[in-house]
Amino acid sequence: MEKRWVLKQQGELQKVKSISQALNIPNSLANLLVQRGVNSFEDAKDFFRPSLNNLHDPFLMKDMDKAVERVRTAIQKDEKILVYGDYDVDGTTAVALMYTFLKTLSEKIDFYIPDRYEEGYGISYKGIDYAIKEGFSLIVVLDCGIKAIEKIAYAKENGIDFIICDHHRPGDSLPPAVAILDPKRKDCEYPFKELSGCGVGFKLVQGYAQQYHIDREHLVEYLDLVVVSIASDIVPIIDENRILAYHGLKRISSIPRPGMKAIMSLSALWKEDRVPQIEKNLTISDLVFSIGPRINAAGRMESGRNSVELLICNDNEEAKKKANIINEHNNERRNLDSLTTIEALETIENDPDFENRKSTILFNPDWHKGVIGIVASRLTEVHYRPTIVFCESNGLITGSARSVKDFDVYDAIDDCNDLLEHFGGHKYAAGLSLKPENLDEFKKRFEAKVSETIEDHMLIPEVSIDSVINLTEIVPKFFRILKQFSPFGPGNLSPTFLTKDLYDTGFSRKVGKNHIKLSVVHKHISCFPMSGIAFQLGDKVDFVINSEPFNMCYHVEENVWNGRTSLQLNVKDIKAGNEIIPF
Repeated sequence: MEKRWVLKQQGELQKVKSISQALNIPNSLANLLVQRGVNSFEDAKDFFRPSLNNLHDPFLMKDMDKAVERVRTAIQKDEKILVYGDYDVDGTTAVALMYTFLKTLSEKIDFYIPDRYEEGYGISYKGIDYAIKEGFSLIVVLDCGIKAIEKIAYAKENGIDFIICDHHRPGDSLPPAVAILDPKRKDCEYPFKELSGCGVGFKLVQGYAQQYHIDREHLVEYLDLVVVSIASDIVPIIDENRILAYHGLKRISSIPRPGMKAIMSLSALWKEDRVPQIEKNLTISDLVFSIGPRINAAGRMESGRNSVELLICNDNEEAKKKANIINEHNNERRNLDSLTTIEALETIENDPDFENRKSTILFNPDWHKGVIGIVASRLTEVHYRPTIVFCESNGLITGSARSVKDFDVYDAIDDCNDLLEHFGGHKYAAGLSLKPENLDEFKKRFEAKVSETIEDHMLIPEVSIDSVINLTEIVPKFFRILKQFSPFGPGNLSPTFLTKDLYDTGFSRKVGKNHIKLSVVHKHISCFPMSGIAFQLGDKVDFVINSEPFNMCYHVEENVWNGRTSLQLNVKDIKAGNEIIPF
């Protein structure tokens, strides 16, 4: 699939020079800092060494005072508190965090995770009925609840108060909860709007600790949960999220809770003889690809309750047993999503009208509800367009949506909300359900909305380039500084560089099914050959080996092989030297 190259706006030259001199770093790295809003030595200090002292005051969040006082009252009066959360990674980490914290204050704490298949997303009547039967008078709900108006009203009628800790977009009306913590509330002036659900839960814990003089160091033990939620829910790693992620990665790399350690052992991220202070910290990518999917798999294949039980477990041996069960769920999930993806791609291939549409909508009643979100993501990678994958569950058509860069799939679905039974999500991902008789009309209206609003360039994958550099700049000092830009993720992606007029040294070759192993130099600039790997770009090998210049976009990374560490280029795209680059 062809990609369009877009050069980011470059930093103002005077600011770049000033930062370069103040930090004694190359202009190319100073430019990266200015692009990220770092314009002074003090800004750079905060960026490279994020401090927990710079977390925002939790009481800037609307209703924080009410939430803290309601929790305090419940503890003082010995009320039973139920911690309720979604079954995905963000929800289960949030429940584990809140449950663990409240357990230090009261014994009358329990948690509840709805069943994905019987109850569906969010607060359920079954969950509320359980709380009524068991005598709970306060429910703290995390990562959901912002649209559960009728259900929370039902709970209130039955003597149960709700505190909502959510980060999804509210509707026009808010539920009748005693406190609603959601930075996306229109009347909330909290300075950072992009917390994860677990992050909002952490702010409630921080607020309680601040109000009642609990040492902040006690809160650091929860940051391994927060960083896994940040990574898995794909929230921007900027501002407060960057601080939480930075310290969370340090925590999970050195003193992970037993459940995390057990998962990390299964994914080869932890060894019992590990020496944390001399081994590398985990990265956001490690969490996204190794830890998050395993935690998620429990809710997809059986019950999210299993993930919470693992994350709150204090016994190493018991944690290993629970992690093994969850790992089996993950293996089952991987097999299922692979088979479903193959079926979905075959369906697209056999659809003669597919190329005439701007969206992808697929429905198969037999597909597994637990993997349709993953399949939607896979389809978006192959056929780059807004995508919804539907299956049948409990008499409803249930779907998971994914989008492409700059297109708001939430708004497109919201335009059809009169056809929906349930709907929630973000700009790039959403979940929805509707009655079977509304599916055809929804398909027509969603496709019409996408066709009307999406711009043609949004249907072409983008390579966003931070800077144009020469290979001569890529030296060990350059990479040592570059590593300190981490943690990388949305809002602070690993920098992508463009180098023009490269030539093959004669050693580049196609490897595997569709990859290229590269060895490149500048033709007219003296430099050592640089190695690179271009995954899934084998169709562009002719640009490399035909003795003509070519242009390449890449990340710079370390490659460890046989105990030897070297720098290499992780190539994102290649274009022929005579191809016009529109900047």
